[in-house]
Amino acid sequence: MKAAAFDYVRAEGVDHALELLAQHGGDAKLIAGGQSLVPMMAMRLARPAVLIDINRIDALKYADAGVGSVRMGAARRQRDVEDDHALHTRLPLLRDALHWVGHVQTRNRGTVGGSLVHADPSAEIPLAATVLGATLRLRSQADGDRELAASDFFLGPMFTAVGETECLVEIEWPVWDGPGIGTAFEETAMRHGDFAMAAAAAQLQLDADGVCRRAAIGLGGVDGTPVAFPDYAEQLVGARIDGALADEVAHACAARTEPGADLHADAEYRRHLATVMLTRAIQRAAAGAAPQR
Repeated sequence: MKAAAFDYVRAEGVDHALELLAQHGGDAKLIAGGQSLVPMMAMRLARPAVLIDINRIDALKYADAGVGSVRMGAARRQRDVEDDHALHTRLPLLRDALHWVGHVQTRNRGTVGGSLVHADPSAEIPLAATVLGATLRLRSQADGDRELAASDFFLGPMFTAVGETECLVEIEWPVWDGPGIGTAFEETAMRHGDFAMAAAAAQLQLDADGVCRRAAIGLGGVDGTPVAFPDYAEQLVGARIDGALADEVAHACAARTEPGADLHADAEYRRHLATVMLTRAIQRAAAGAAPQR
């Protein structure tokens, strides 16, 4: 299929992009990697009258590691993050999630911000952002900047809190400090690189005695948005994590989801997959965080 006719404009900077968004509003779409938008345009599921290219805006491609967080420009390529070994020790869960995103070819072009704005409920980067409690910074010409927690950013399948004249400019990723941190990202799909039927993420911190002192867990692909479970994560804190506890917590989390059904799986089976994936993620994260004897 072919996209409907559209006008193309290359933004020369962030201010220029915001000016174009203010001018065209809902008739315009931003494009960076285009790994989600272009296929949707080809199928005419998206029909922007104006396409605003932000690929050459270097001010949206940075990654700055500071005290307690990493600030990342929304147009930073997924592959650049994946290859940045300095970030691996600071954002190990994001590193783990990126391994599951499409294929190397799509990660070469796809951007971190593009995946977040696309808001596919089965996508890996939105799940990592939700579990870690990332903060997303939006900007418009009229109102300047505003910040949203990832849990408030995703409103439904392919639906976010981004206004028609706003651009996602930055993601701030919280960094856990100290020893004993373990992470894991698990998912199941029909084939590697396909959309996840269920995905799970876990980040744990254990003390020198192997007791969990901090936990963050979540599920993707089994609800309208990625979901974090801070209340059930608290059940892990203060405990030595074993298979029984991981399974108990995973079952409780999966029971709170409302998965849809399609030709690949019904809701009950997706919930089962979510339980299995989260059990594995919790156990793997705990094993990675365990003190070495």
